[in-house]
Amino acid sequence: MVVQQTVDTARLEETMAHLGLDERRWPVVAAAALTFGAGALDVLALTHLGGVFASVMTGNLALMGLGLARADTTAIVHTVVAVLGYAAGVALGSRVTGVRLPRSPAWPPRVTTVLVVQLMLQCGLAVGWFAAHAAPAGGLQLALLAAAAASMGLQSAAVRGIGVPLATTYLTGALTGLIANRTVASPGGSDAAGVAALLAAVVGAGCGGVMLTSAPTVTPLLCIGPLAVVVAAAQWLRHDAWIPIHG
Repeated sequence: MVVQQTVDTARLEETMAHLGLDERRWPVVAAAALTFGAGALDVLALTHLGGVFASVMTGNLALMGLGLARADTTAIVHTVVAVLGYAAGVALGSRVTGVRLPRSPAWPPRVTTVLVVQLMLQCGLAVGWFAAHAAPAGGLQLALLAAAAASMGLQSAAVRGIGVPLATTYLTGALTGLIANRTVASPGGSDAAGVAALLAAVVGAGCGGVMLTSAPTVTPLLCIGPLAVVVAAAQWLRHDAWIPIHG
């Protein structure tokens, strides 16, 4: 009988150390990669999916209020679709990841499951985007917006599942925490996660803007690429820690 048992922890730790990672640093690196994709996707949504955000629901709620004040049906519809799509993604992702317990592993397998669903959704978005020649309109635009927002909801739920003390889709809290820590917290506190997320969002958005100008049809790859790397790395690290034992 083949039994899976954690008997090669030392080898895993050596491998992660060689990569400059550890149990605490790896989730931060993964979150930064996901934030890069979120930044790129937000730029795509703002410029080509109705002028709303895929991930920043605070901004969408403000735009919704503005649309209501101006009786702008287009703005209202797009913001509602984005908010509902995001909510659906969070609900589904949270249902899969469940409640994170104090003794949960740094990266529960269910987190990877949610990211795989997100990857599939973003691949579908990329197909629709390519089919529309990077200029979706009408119902297709709304469908792609819903997919983009739902994928960001899934991502948010997944990051909550790994217990990283920041979000990859709404970064006001990260900025607030960074400034507060620098102002009043003890010097020993680490701001690496917040800094990494903020920089990744800016770089991702910048790359998204450049790609939309130079090669718009392949812009979704900026979202898919980092996500696929995180999923592959998570699976590799997980299986590297488990080896079959015959008994």
